[in-house]
Amino acid sequence: MPRVVPSQVVAFIDQVFGWAANQELNHGVNLTRQNAGQLAGLIHLVDQIPEELLTINGGEYSSYVCSVAALSERLDLWRAQAPPPELELVFVSGLHQLSPVRLIRDALSVCPDASAAPTTSALNFMTHAQLRTDLRCDIGAIDRALSNGEWKAATVLAGSVIEALLLWALQQRLPADITTAVTTLRNSGELTRQPDPNLERWDLHEYTEVAAHVGIIQT
Repeated sequence: MPRVVPSQVVAFIDQVFGWAANQELNHGVNLTRQNAGQLAGLIHLVDQIPEELLTINGGEYSSYVCSVAALSERLDLWRAQAPPPELELVFVSGLHQLSPVRLIRDALSVCPDASAAPTTSALNFMTHAQLRTDLRCDIGAIDRALSNGEWKAATVLAGSVIEALLLWALQQRLPADITTAVTTLRNSGELTRQPDPNLERWDLHEYTEVAAHVGIIQT
């Protein structure tokens, strides 16, 4: 089954319910039986969003859940009753005077498309918060790729994560220690070329050889 992310659902809403993004408070839009197919599609997409991507909380999350429930409940009524009545849906009682479609869009528009599962290692040893978060998301993506048998994607992404971790670790060492390690490895032939002065331009082989020499990688 394809992976559904929040931005994909937002794009669907913008395509099918073009008014939702700019709906003004207290300016209702009637959702009727004619919208049943569109709303059923929206509910189906929402149900497939991984739980870890729903990063909203508090009132925003409550509004999101109630809006989804209101659409589902109205769809059930439309299916159960022959027309008339239309049983239009404009607002959800107790929430902001906006269409539940707009409220769902607002909630999903601030959610990320990538996030690590709760079981993914937290990398608490890293002091750079944003890098720690980004790498944790990448590790989560690797886990998903492995689960889906996407070996190439998992291998490529794993290589980039290893490079990033080794780069971070080497940047914690004194520049003189790195220079000494490079000189020693060049003299022994373990490095066949002089690495770029900028560590960020190194390749995986250079990272691993120098990291092993300074004790970051232990065999």
